[in-house]
Amino acid sequence: MKGIFKRALGVVLVALLALPALVVAQSPSKSGEIVLKWPCIWVGKDSKAQAVAEIVESFNTANAGKIRVEIEPQPDYNAYEQKVRTSLAAGVAPGDIFTIKLNATTKEYYQSKLLMEFSKELSGAWKSSFDAGALAQSTVDGKLKTLPFETAILPIWYNMDALRKAGVAAPPATMAEFWTALDKLKASGVYPMSQMTGDVNAWTSMIWFSHFAVSLGGQKVWEKPFTDKAFVESAKLMQRIFKDYTTPDAVGAGAGVSGGHFLAGRTAVFANGPWYAGRADLRATPFFPSVTIAAAPSAGPNKGIMISRLQANIAAGETTDKARRAAIINFLKYLTAPENVAKIAKSSGAMFAVKTNYLPEDALQKQFYTIAAASKTTATDLEAALGAEATLEFAQQLGALVLGQITPESFCAAVERKIDR
Repeated sequence: MKGIFKRALGVVLVALLALPALVVAQSPSKSGEIVLKWPCIWVGKDSKAQAVAEIVESFNTANAGKIRVEIEPQPDYNAYEQKVRTSLAAGVAPGDIFTIKLNATTKEYYQSKLLMEFSKELSGAWKSSFDAGALAQSTVDGKLKTLPFETAILPIWYNMDALRKAGVAAPPATMAEFWTALDKLKASGVYPMSQMTGDVNAWTSMIWFSHFAVSLGGQKVWEKPFTDKAFVESAKLMQRIFKDYTTPDAVGAGAGVSGGHFLAGRTAVFANGPWYAGRADLRATPFFPSVTIAAAPSAGPNKGIMISRLQANIAAGETTDKARRAAIINFLKYLTAPENVAKIAKSSGAMFAVKTNYLPEDALQKQFYTIAAASKTTATDLEAALGAEATLEFAQQLGALVLGQITPESFCAAVERKIDR
């Protein structure tokens, strides 16, 4: 294994496999009531927060005196991911219920006996309610230790009010059209794009890089060495974007800064997932009715490939207590019931691996479904494909790349060294 985290996690996981008993975060019961702790990121300003809170409250009311789910707010997404990693490495499940982004790094968690295995419980109508492909992606070495829940496509967002004022009538489909649109936006006094190098994944910019790499190298580009021409050329494109078309604070900026510029109308081109469509602050902007979602401009010969991912999988802390296990399964069945998933989708705009009859009436949400249906195929993004350590290196080296301190070739070589092949 490569990297300090992977080596440490590997040692801890081997030790855990030899333990006769599990160390699991479990809450004491009062008067026979089973309390389930859920460190949850869907709180605060997250677009899923209200619907999730209502579902939990409804479940608690229906199971009063028997089961109670307690949400532990985790509003900082990056801090939450660190909490999950460090908890598991320390031999403690981060909660009775928790979520992870399933990628090359987090799939290693499947080696731990701290995670509940769902194969026996997931059957019949409950199993058939999930997308079969998402379940297959979530099965590692024959084990289903997480349930696919939130999914995402990651298209490009355009403030068409700003683009039209700059003389651009439609989202650009080619790179020639793209550069022309950015030049016109710049000439109109608008910073064309939101970009960032901060946080653990340089999220917005990582999405752009992924689009370029897949368009240049194809659906299976992530199987190639990161020194491949597709990645080097993508790095060159990111250099040009940062040099000429983004805000002065993009280097070092986090997701809040990147998204904040778009919400304030300071930038007109943005990259994010469908959950962003449910944000109240976005809907309060004067340009909201003009927001248009489109595929990224084609940087290479591979067209019609939409970047998608399993955004959040649900995991549970393993337990030898049959009543607690039954309580966890009871709640997860309730949370993932199609009618509850449809409720979250309607209020947030997020997309899910659970089958529902939900068809969005909201104009912006409809665009995501239309684009997803029109895509020839999908490919995952850098973070989902290569894992946390490679993505962190990508983010850390991106600043040096766009400041001209390292070459695209050196940038790609640095990321390649962090990939566990």
